[in-house]
Amino acid sequence: MPTAPTVERIRALAAEELPRLVAIRHDLHMHPEVGYEEVRTSQVIARELRDAGVRHVTGLAGGTGILAHLPAPAGECVGLRADIDALPIHERAPGRAHASRTPGRMHACGHDGHIAVMLGTARVLARLAAEATLPRPVTLVFQPAEEGGAGGKRMVEDGALDGSRLGPRVTSIHALHGWPELPLGTVATRVGPIMAASDRFQVTVEGAGAHAAWPHRAHDPVVCAAAIVTALQSIVARNVDPLDAAVVSVTVLQAGDAFNVIPERAVIKGTQRSLSESTRVLVERRIAEVAEGVARAHGCRATVDIQRNYPVTVNDAGAVAEFERVARESLGADRVRTLAAPVMGGEDFAFYGPHARSCYWALGLAPGGAPFPPLHAPDFDFNDDAIATGVEVMCALAVR
Repeated sequence: MPTAPTVERIRALAAEELPRLVAIRHDLHMHPEVGYEEVRTSQVIARELRDAGVRHVTGLAGGTGILAHLPAPAGECVGLRADIDALPIHERAPGRAHASRTPGRMHACGHDGHIAVMLGTARVLARLAAEATLPRPVTLVFQPAEEGGAGGKRMVEDGALDGSRLGPRVTSIHALHGWPELPLGTVATRVGPIMAASDRFQVTVEGAGAHAAWPHRAHDPVVCAAAIVTALQSIVARNVDPLDAAVVSVTVLQAGDAFNVIPERAVIKGTQRSLSESTRVLVERRIAEVAEGVARAHGCRATVDIQRNYPVTVNDAGAVAEFERVARESLGADRVRTLAAPVMGGEDFAFYGPHARSCYWALGLAPGGAPFPPLHAPDFDFNDDAIATGVEVMCALAVR
């Protein structure tokens, strides 16, 4: 049976690759591409895989997804995933040499760092494979469109895990995310729900318009919409178990064009989040009941459209135990932590869980525990000093 490489050997190789990885991340940060438009990003990934001699296939998930594989004669195949898309946010980074060169686009969620970690993992594993047979096969998933585009779902549908495209079937899969609230050099995760189901709703209120001076001749959709927005806040407060968690947030309210005209229509948009399927169904039902009931009371009609986006991201207990064991061996027990609670943000890593034992974990970014710009902020920038830790843990998950 092949012997797993030592922690020291993995760390040494990661250190040798680090300057190249930092340069790659800065290049990707300067050239951000949003979901399903990651053409240049995909080309950079493929170039680095070719240079490392890692077999891969391109063109998945609408064209920009990449699947790579390092073979081994025995053992269950482990999957490692990185998301590759940027966000439609204008970067605010005065003086930052590697700031985005594309107006209205930036890597505000750190996926450039995720790519750098995964490319470093591929390059280190390739060098280890040249020294000795890997203990088990490894599949690397470079996935587009995490930010609302459900690229993970399309990668699964395109055979990223079932062995139909490259390598054997993946039995367990890990993914990291840079974590601004976690100290640099540490990692963390938890068993069970770690990221919420992320869904959207739209309520269209139809009333009757009139001149604003004669409101009694109208069925005012603006007043009705305002009442619906207020009433929606009762769902979490009065329908969801206080020991559970859910979010109903209205983020868009649109109506009218003139100051002296009561319009015929108003539109409410927002997001709902939940940590279980039963709560997800409850919140969906109550959004519709509340909106439709309040509209009737105002003499209006409400049409509710709910769009399910991402399910709950649930960490498998066995995969988490494997992660924690490997991370402690690699980093030391003092650098491996447990997340106290799930996060109500959404993640399309959720789509991998039904097909392989999955573990989603956090990689600390905050130097010395100091404040760090939050994810999706216009001044966010992945911390280069976290790359080596990410590579070490990902490599250890692959071979130990």
